[in-house]
Amino acid sequence: MIYPQTKKGDVADTYFGTSVGDPYRWLEDDQAADTKAWVKEENKVTQAYLSKIPYRDAIKNHLQELWNYEKYSAPFKEGAYTYFYKNNGLQNQSVLYRQTEKGEPEVFLDPNKFSADGTTSLAGIDFSKDGSLAAYQISEGGSDWRKVIVLQTADKTIVGDTLTDIKFSGLAWKGKEGFYYSSYDKPKAGSQLSGLTQYHKLYFHKLGTSQSDDKLIFGGEQTPRRYIGAYLTEDERFLIISAANSTTGNELYFQDLGTPGSAIIPIVSDFNNEHGVIDNVGSKLYIFTNLNAPNYRLVTVDVSNPGTANWKDLIPETENVLQVSTGGGKIFAEYLKDATSLVKQYNMEGKLEHAIKLPGLGTASGFNAKKHEKETYYTFTSYVYPATIFKYDITSGKSTAFKKAGVKFDPSKYESKQVFFNSKDGTKVPMIITYKKGLKLDGHNPTILYGYGGFNVSLTPAFSVSNIILMEHGGIYAVPNLRGGGEYGEKWHSAGTKMNKQNVFDDFIAAAEYLIANKYASKDYLAISGGSNGGLLVGAAMTQRPDLFKVAFPAVGVMDMLRYNKFTAGAGWAYDYGTAEDSKEMFEYLYKYSPYQALKKGTAYPATLVTTADHDDRVVPAHSFKFAARLQEYQSGKAPVLIRIETKAGHGAGKSTAQVISEQADKWAFLFYNMGLKF
Repeated sequence: MIYPQTKKGDVADTYFGTSVGDPYRWLEDDQAADTKAWVKEENKVTQAYLSKIPYRDAIKNHLQELWNYEKYSAPFKEGAYTYFYKNNGLQNQSVLYRQTEKGEPEVFLDPNKFSADGTTSLAGIDFSKDGSLAAYQISEGGSDWRKVIVLQTADKTIVGDTLTDIKFSGLAWKGKEGFYYSSYDKPKAGSQLSGLTQYHKLYFHKLGTSQSDDKLIFGGEQTPRRYIGAYLTEDERFLIISAANSTTGNELYFQDLGTPGSAIIPIVSDFNNEHGVIDNVGSKLYIFTNLNAPNYRLVTVDVSNPGTANWKDLIPETENVLQVSTGGGKIFAEYLKDATSLVKQYNMEGKLEHAIKLPGLGTASGFNAKKHEKETYYTFTSYVYPATIFKYDITSGKSTAFKKAGVKFDPSKYESKQVFFNSKDGTKVPMIITYKKGLKLDGHNPTILYGYGGFNVSLTPAFSVSNIILMEHGGIYAVPNLRGGGEYGEKWHSAGTKMNKQNVFDDFIAAAEYLIANKYASKDYLAISGGSNGGLLVGAAMTQRPDLFKVAFPAVGVMDMLRYNKFTAGAGWAYDYGTAEDSKEMFEYLYKYSPYQALKKGTAYPATLVTTADHDDRVVPAHSFKFAARLQEYQSGKAPVLIRIETKAGHGAGKSTAQVISEQADKWAFLFYNMGLKF
């Protein structure tokens, strides 16, 4: 491989007496002309390589065929209408439809008309309680910065001006007067996508007024917080405010909107645990929390004395991790048992009414409805069960299939099984392995090991159209539930954070060794894949055990652990990672595993396709740029090291269907080709 010449600087930083060189620091300036030129040259090399793979186009065409079926979301009711999303198959963005009880569906919002190339997406919509007004967010090129447009739903006329520069925000309506939203001060020109976003602010926007007149409700200099979210209880009596400085742990506040001029009252005043108000009945709040309950519980308290000492268990903690939602005046307790769903329905007094019968082991999501509704919807999926929408009768507890997926896939020909393996320190870790029935396990099957392992995120079974390509051709898809995730509660999460982060990589490497020992794969047929924190996982695994994998796919990864907190919202990830400034011990720990710094000259690394995007303002593309540049420099083996940089895309959300299919086709072509397989 002949790679572009990447210039090197002599930049270095000193941490606790240790000098760390950063010769590719200049690539952090993604707006600079020389960075843009480098991106162009790298993409040219990547596309030249991929275009020579003889079956790349055949894979892309087959993916388009598989993708080309109608896709629906679960319906939801707002005012006189039922709304739902639908994609006719290959539309770049799903369209929001609505219909009355006896009417025909009509288009309410078509994001495909937001931009010519389908790269501007609908990033959320919130309705006023009576359904007469809707505020929707749009994302341009995948950026986390959003615009907000307000409509009269009756005739879809725009109300007031477009709001701009809104980030990490919900929209919480207060009657028809206006709505609450959160944002940061926009970074200065030239660093809009990479500049630090430190202090979130909660505003109220009154309809018909200028955004510049919006009232600051919480945050700013008085209460500086990195993340602030707000929402109203369904009866609109209480404004609930969550405030945090990292991705784990939050303060909780409420304001009684029924009493004009009432103060914002703290419920929890520290960041030690997770809490949220899910509902209220009069002055009684229902709070979901992991305070004194690592697997979560549901408690109640009266607003007259809301402190934690007065919380009473309604649904106590169990051995399985709890998540809750409400609908039809009921509570739905969604438990995770070894990363699969169990769902129970309780009344508001905490009495069990129904254990919901699901189609099998998989993931059930939804169970949201307004208090007066008699039915709700949920989606069920697994690695071999295409997402199916069920209608659920809240009174009887009966489910009926509402919309089945039209994808060309026969679940009866595939199997998905859960195994448990021991990690390096003896911890038992679950993994779900999916493949075609009757497959000969001789170590020659192309296998993808996919992981995440961080931020309390649980990887639960979900169907992927793209994975059909792999499994149709005798491939295996394996997903371990690594420490750092939320599959077994806060203890599992904490076991993969800061000075325990190596546990995550050890779990992933142990999963690979299990697959090899049990003849699912061998080193010549094993690929690893992960995005964001999962990109860090892939980067760490391939630098620690380059001998173990044939192919690596680090996507939008956090690759420079010494500087991740210098960009956008990165400082908020310190709960999971720690920072190089915390202590000598923390610096040394990060320095040892940080993928960019862990690369070694003269090492044979796996065939690597790094993927990122020019509008990623979550994990800035500089992480991937620097890692790819150094990996190309240090690679001593013959395997290619490529970086694929998507334009007009961000961290992942909102990508057009065309972008997704193109990227997935390139990924499968790269995998098969580097394993010496035909398609």
